[in-house]
Amino acid sequence: MNLNPKNLTEETTYNGKRISPAAWVPTLYFAMGMPFVVLNMVCTLMYKGMGVSDAQIAFWTSLIMLPWTLKPLWSPFLEIYKTKKFFVVLTQLLTGVLFALVAFALHLPSFFPVTIAILSVIAMSGATHDIAADGTYMSVLSNEEQARWIGWQGAFYNIAKIAATGGLVYLAGTFIGHFGVTKAWMLIMLIIAAVMVTIGIYHYAVLPDPAKTTEGSPVSLHDSLHELLEVFLDFFRKRHIIYYICFIVLYRFAEGFVMKIVPLFLKAPRAQQGLGLSEQEIGLCYGTFGAAAFVIGSILAGYYIAWRGLQKSLFSLALVFNIPFVAYTLLAVYQPESLWLIGGGIVMEYFGYGFGFVGLSLFMMQQVAPGRHQMAHYAFASGIMNLGVMLPGMLSGYFSDHLGYRMFFIVVLACTIPALLITWFVPFTYPDRTKKAKAAA
Repeated sequence: MNLNPKNLTEETTYNGKRISPAAWVPTLYFAMGMPFVVLNMVCTLMYKGMGVSDAQIAFWTSLIMLPWTLKPLWSPFLEIYKTKKFFVVLTQLLTGVLFALVAFALHLPSFFPVTIAILSVIAMSGATHDIAADGTYMSVLSNEEQARWIGWQGAFYNIAKIAATGGLVYLAGTFIGHFGVTKAWMLIMLIIAAVMVTIGIYHYAVLPDPAKTTEGSPVSLHDSLHELLEVFLDFFRKRHIIYYICFIVLYRFAEGFVMKIVPLFLKAPRAQQGLGLSEQEIGLCYGTFGAAAFVIGSILAGYYIAWRGLQKSLFSLALVFNIPFVAYTLLAVYQPESLWLIGGGIVMEYFGYGFGFVGLSLFMMQQVAPGRHQMAHYAFASGIMNLGVMLPGMLSGYFSDHLGYRMFFIVVLACTIPALLITWFVPFTYPDRTKKAKAAA
């Protein structure tokens, strides 16, 4: 494995401009991660602090993630109309404005249904952004470059997770002490809004805008709907597609159960089998212990795949991805008071997640998506992946309430077994092109 600095300064030529991936890959995937993580995790703590019940939190903050599952239904239209860059910039600006609306709605007596409605629109915008962002990544970069930059892509996607669940949650805890719960979370939502608008303006200036192919594009609504049906049928004609769907769902199935529950578990009183942490302590654990571990895990995974090839690496990636569930089971059983021990579990979670997630992303790009409708089929695959996370997330509150945190995490640990088995036997339809990245590295 060669960490040649040249790999980090490659340039891609578009419309006469030479643009390094370093100028846009990190910010593009940071912008992709921010709304997803805020809706999926940060809002659970916000609503918990504002007195919403755990059952409502788990159900509604899972249900609003539905657009990330349904995005394949409108992904073909993004290939037909306008450009990928247009949709990236538009959705980033729109998401920023909508987060500002969430901030001001928190003062309303019926803040919960109103903010859930706005967050649902943010989810639509965020899912559309994901389609266009991934389409840009696959259109601009070669297969070898995709393998080389996949670690950085995953790193900055999840740096957004660190920034949100670490920095913003910690900041919320600080603000709560000065301004109260409602005003504190209002300020947090306004900060997120400012970040998204700033990134949108930046990408308007620097994001590559690959030439749009118009030949054969549908020119009417009827043609567009026919194209959508063809894209859908094409996806299910792919070789091994049923196996691939099961693989994509199971790979993150256990994660789907714990995603909503972990923040609530960390905050729940020790008498209720939780760890009794404050928002500041939760933010400190995620933002310090987890940050470095995740970035290192994501970047190392990209080079690890480029060195060994995806086919040889995939099972080990899945194994590392599922190790964190052992850590949370131990935390639930022993309920340590030491923040160092709790932080150690979070380090294991973030390194494992960073290291293992890039394998699934690259598999979908290079084994599921290839073909005439690459962007749309990648959106199909990622939508299926998010369904595998959303459905257990909706049920997770019910199971944790009835089983208690200890038994809940033991059950989740058992859910990792099917994921490891299906990964071990997963077939490859196309040659493992990531091996070429080894020679280029």
